[in-house]
Amino acid sequence: MKIGLVGLPNSGKSTVFNALTRGNAATAAYSSGALEVHTLVVDVPDERVDTLVDMYRPKKITPAKVEYSDIGGLRGDAAQGIAISGEQLGQIATNDALIHVVRTFEDANVAHPLENIDPQRDIDTLDTEFLLSDLSKIENRMPKLAGNLSKGKSLPSYEVEKKEFDLLTRLKETLENGIPLRDVELTEEEEKILRGFQFLSQKPMMILLNMGDEGYPDAKKISYPHQNAVVSQIRGRLEMDIINLDDEDARMFMEEYGISQLSLNRIIHESYQLLSRMVFFTAGETEVHAWEAPLNATALTCAGLIHSDLERGFIRAEVVSFEDLSAAGSEAAAKSAGTWRLEGKKYVAQDGDVLLIRFNV
Repeated sequence: MKIGLVGLPNSGKSTVFNALTRGNAATAAYSSGALEVHTLVVDVPDERVDTLVDMYRPKKITPAKVEYSDIGGLRGDAAQGIAISGEQLGQIATNDALIHVVRTFEDANVAHPLENIDPQRDIDTLDTEFLLSDLSKIENRMPKLAGNLSKGKSLPSYEVEKKEFDLLTRLKETLENGIPLRDVELTEEEEKILRGFQFLSQKPMMILLNMGDEGYPDAKKISYPHQNAVVSQIRGRLEMDIINLDDEDARMFMEEYGISQLSLNRIIHESYQLLSRMVFFTAGETEVHAWEAPLNATALTCAGLIHSDLERGFIRAEVVSFEDLSAAGSEAAAKSAGTWRLEGKKYVAQDGDVLLIRFNV
């Protein structure tokens, strides 16, 4: 799961990136002129993994992971507006979802590029850039399709290109009306047609309000009424301070500011929901492994995520929910309680399922 952090200059985006990644140095960096991208793969905190580890005492532990990228390079001011280079748009497009870090904090020492704090304006500003980028891709593609279609139905790819042309025509009108493509209902076939475009306004979006130490009283007034989108909050600088403290001082600091948990856990959970993802587990003395999968993935799909041989030679899945296994205390106890069961390839796996795939190749 790849998530890109974007935001206007001086939004505190890099501070938020460090808070989400626990202040670690980026494992990879890409730089070209004004564009700099830092990427870090983070282990997903999950108490269920800890419970399974206590139960199985495995030789190896593999948590689920999420990749965050801090994408810099936006520039601009109140007079000229915000500019995003084509190179930066390309970097943004490689992500599965986006987190737009929106500044709500006041700081006389850190100027806002558009002169004053206005979160709703900043949200609309970046959204407009994404809409224009998507519109440009469509406008560049449609003349070629129109030229091919003018040759008539004798063209071998006529029906395929006609479907694409009709779909892009509809989406062009949507974008011209200021509506992001994530709000458009698409069929599975249409999704496949669009896959190569990597439209920015189609990507799931988290609006992450970066607040000062005391929060932002007008947070509930921020509106983002789109599909596959969520508004969340973080006190970026405060959380950065906390992660640099020892455990005892961090606990006291969090109590003082009323923070029950750091935002990494919550934002990852919200990101999974945004991307319609879940986690299932495989567990044994050799390894406890958390696997990311699409919501409503079948047992056969989950088998393929583990290894292609398991999918090819699938016989059945032995399944127990994490809750039932945890309550029972062991595999043997879960089997005695009747919560350890056999399922076929069409079984729809649930978040937290522990699977054992039986196969023969």
